[in-house]
Amino acid sequence: MKKLALLLLVPFLVFSSCKKDDDEPTDPGTKSNYEVLTEYLVASDKDLPAIITDWIIAPPAAEDVDAFLDGYDIIDIRAAEHFDAGHIEGAVNSPLADILAAAANTTKPILVVCYTGQSAAHATVALKLSGYTAKLLKWGMSGWNPDFSTPWESNIGDAAVGDPNWVSVAEPTKVVYGEPTITATASDGPGLLEEMVQKMLDNGFKGVANGDVLADPSVYYINNFWDLVDYEHYGSINGAFRVKPLSITDDLMKYVDPDKTAVTYCWTGQTSSMVTAYLNVIGYNAVSLKFGTNGMIYSVLESHKFVTPTVSLPVVTE
Repeated sequence: MKKLALLLLVPFLVFSSCKKDDDEPTDPGTKSNYEVLTEYLVASDKDLPAIITDWIIAPPAAEDVDAFLDGYDIIDIRAAEHFDAGHIEGAVNSPLADILAAAANTTKPILVVCYTGQSAAHATVALKLSGYTAKLLKWGMSGWNPDFSTPWESNIGDAAVGDPNWVSVAEPTKVVYGEPTITATASDGPGLLEEMVQKMLDNGFKGVANGDVLADPSVYYINNFWDLVDYEHYGSINGAFRVKPLSITDDLMKYVDPDKTAVTYCWTGQTSSMVTAYLNVIGYNAVSLKFGTNGMIYSVLESHKFVTPTVSLPVVTE
């Protein structure tokens, strides 16, 4: 009888043991890729506020061009045919996706040049996260020489003036969201950073037209990257939050929705492009509102406006 009882008990014990293993919770000490990457960025002094410090420089006065150019290795990320039609002396041409390879041949701080200063911001984030000292040329070639200003001139405007989705209201209360999911082959901080930076570059400049956002702001998560005084003075896109500063260290990324396309906008599209590139590196689906409020309320703006240069700084074609 005792043997029979033991035989009947064995399957129960086996089943109970297996069930315990199946229900075993995930090790609470296991960190997500997002946690590993963001902790590494903070430890490496590469939080967003550090990346958007000392990142942009205006074109020099005509008499200072030579001294200005002596201070940089210049990488121009415009299309080859536009580079060949005229570029800053000493610049090398590189696609955005290959800018880290081009940077490997530099010996000075890097100046990134594009059409408007917006795609150069993506490149600048990649360079700074990869250990280079880099800045972008404010306004791109549009601000260097009026012969190259069309990309800016054709995009300033008042798309939001009179639009029902441009409103003057108190900023909404911030909402806490979960973290984004980072899918990568690497699992350590340096490896994740290298992989995600290259992924961001391979995906190209991520921008959105103001008309698409104004048509239905509700389908986006929108962050107005302005100070409060400007938000209250000019108004904002309907439903836009205002998360500035935006940092990992201060646990502010939790206010960005990882389940929607995150639109950041600013005055010109240059700062927002920096923020957008960084957000994509840490796993968000982010886009920059192209040309910022220069394209939406240009006639209303009292500052931060693109103006076609009156001086033609030199370019070469060879």
